[in-house]
Amino acid sequence: MSLVGSYVALSKPLAAVFPVFLLTWLRFGMGSLAMLHWLRRPAAEPRLTRQTRGLLFLQALLGNFLFTVCMIYGVSLTSASTAGVVMASIPACVALMSWLFLREQVAPRTWLAVACAVAGIALFALSASPAGATATSAASTPHAAWLGWALLLAASACEGAYSVIGKKLTGSLAPRRITALINLWGLALATPAGLWWALRFDFSGVTGGMWLLLLFYALAACMWSVWLWMTGLQAVPAAQAGVFTVLLPVGAALVGVLVLGERFTAVQLLAFGIALASVVLATLPARSGSRPAPTTLKADDR
Repeated sequence: MSLVGSYVALSKPLAAVFPVFLLTWLRFGMGSLAMLHWLRRPAAEPRLTRQTRGLLFLQALLGNFLFTVCMIYGVSLTSASTAGVVMASIPACVALMSWLFLREQVAPRTWLAVACAVAGIALFALSASPAGATATSAASTPHAAWLGWALLLAASACEGAYSVIGKKLTGSLAPRRITALINLWGLALATPAGLWWALRFDFSGVTGGMWLLLLFYALAACMWSVWLWMTGLQAVPAAQAGVFTVLLPVGAALVGVLVLGERFTAVQLLAFGIALASVVLATLPARSGSRPAPTTLKADDR
């Protein structure tokens, strides 16, 4: 999630160079080339059922394609630190969806951790107005700011669904295979609009440094973060894992401040301290009761 937060912030300079749908298509294309060897079905893995195929498509549509489009457009209309504010609603989305759709028993301490995550970022939100958050964009208007916030909220909901569906898929598929398959679906969804923009875009004006940033963005977004997240979901309940998504907005805001030169206040630092306390609450060992047996990873995922 810290890795996701970093590329959410770094998508802002990329979105200033590439049209959003072209950027999305290039991301999925680079990721697909890097993961060709992950597409092969392991001998011990069962063939994909119709339900599994449907879940893979839904996860790619919500968690890869729509999340990427909403997130990039939202960041381009606001700022990296604003993305950090809004997307801290993800822990609550994941906990609620895991309770509704996976029928997970969410422990009171996990709900308390979710409340801390949301409270910390709410404090951040109160310390920065939408107009001030968009000061980094010369083209920003109050209406564009609110549209950006709405798109970031939609991205948060997509990320919540992505985590819950991912938990369901890890019961039958290896993390590497899930990562490669949903990226392939993402490429298919992004190709029509991506090709249209590619035929009209002047690639000669893109600097070498921007291509390197795009390569990092593609590998981090399509490959590294997804594989790490799916591997973690094999052993951690979705609601508890959702608390770790608070590191996404923290990472985005820190990169916005340290790399992109956005402003940071003492109140915002306090807000992030409260948000990080939620991760501690969610991961402290239980005082009593039996601990769940660890999930054994398949050989190809070690």
